Amino acid sequence: MRLLLVATATLGLLTAAPTLAAPCKDAKGKFTKCPEKAKAPTRCKGANGKFAKCGTPGAKPV
Repeated sequence: MRLLLVATATLGLLTAAPTLAAPCKDAKGKFTKCPEKAKAPTRCKGANGKFAKCGTPGAKPV
């Protein structure tokens, strides 16, 4: 039973490794530069503690 669990875990790790590198390959399978992640927009809270539009008086970035 223990051997079966070790074999299953090993097989799972070996098949998962190629999928981790997949986002940085093009359609032909060649490695390319990975696209940079977009920054999340800055959110601001007003004086009352609720989200407000940045730039309004009293709004501070969170």
